[in-house]
Amino acid sequence: MEEMAAIGGWGDAGEMLLAMMPEAVPPLKAVLKDTDVGDEDDMICADKLPKEHAFVAAHQFRWLLSQVNYPKLGDLCWLVIPCALTALDHWSPDVKEQGMVSFMHIAKNVKVTELSLYEDAILDACCHNIPADDELWYRIVEVSVQLLTCTQRSNPRSPWYSRMLAEMLGHLERQPLNKDRRIAWLTLISPIFDAMGLFLLAHFRLLFSLFFQWMHADDDRTVLLVLERIHAVIKLTWIRQSPYSSRLVDELVLVYKESATRKSREIMRNHIVGILVLLQKCKGQLFEEAWKKHEADPDLTFLLSCLKELSSKDSLPEF
Repeated sequence: MEEMAAIGGWGDAGEMLLAMMPEAVPPLKAVLKDTDVGDEDDMICADKLPKEHAFVAAHQFRWLLSQVNYPKLGDLCWLVIPCALTALDHWSPDVKEQGMVSFMHIAKNVKVTELSLYEDAILDACCHNIPADDELWYRIVEVSVQLLTCTQRSNPRSPWYSRMLAEMLGHLERQPLNKDRRIAWLTLISPIFDAMGLFLLAHFRLLFSLFFQWMHADDDRTVLLVLERIHAVIKLTWIRQSPYSSRLVDELVLVYKESATRKSREIMRNHIVGILVLLQKCKGQLFEEAWKKHEADPDLTFLLSCLKELSSKDSLPEF
């Protein structure tokens, strides 16, 4: 490719591909658009291109895009974003995935100001793709978190934060037992939590409903991730005026007991102690009332001693 660039008079392959993009991308977008019908419409739209063409076009577009980086990619937003949106809106999961990968590259190589004209269309497409197939769930959460935090920055009042989180929580509520989906979401969601801060309070009903279920999941990975996210949510919101603090104490005590038979027992218990100390500091008397019924439990002797020791210190335990 370097030889081709030299023959054509370009400085390098990257410069050659950059010059080719305005001619190469529109035909690829046209193929994606012409193949955007489902299997059930194949008989009706017999004049459309075969769906395999879309798969090839999506991969070609993603590869071309990956060859152009910051700062040059910003000058091509008008060209590449509409094509990436066409791929993301395509009915084929394979094509959708290439659209998601393309947007990850765009988000990492374009200035926020260069995305501003397209952010509503991009975030709307992400929201519509939240109910994606299982094999695409990690990708769509990853790209949605990246694009949302990239375009909205630290503006927790942006309606896109609330809409995106509501879409994700609503979808997870319908499939709470889907292990892969919950682990992917719990792994990737932290930047949205950090950006929203106190505005997470509006989503506590669904959020804690899922947390309370997942705290007792069979796999250690889910439990550890939930405990980490609960700690983060408490630090960000101080769970103000929340009816969930008392139940959270009860659930944490139950998880502490359940952890006796788990491989990650010590890590889980450290997390639980950290959360309880944080609750004690932020809820005060409400915490003491919720904790009172557990003080005489012989299975919690060690937990009680740890809690008393840590709560007497000024610093909070971190994990």
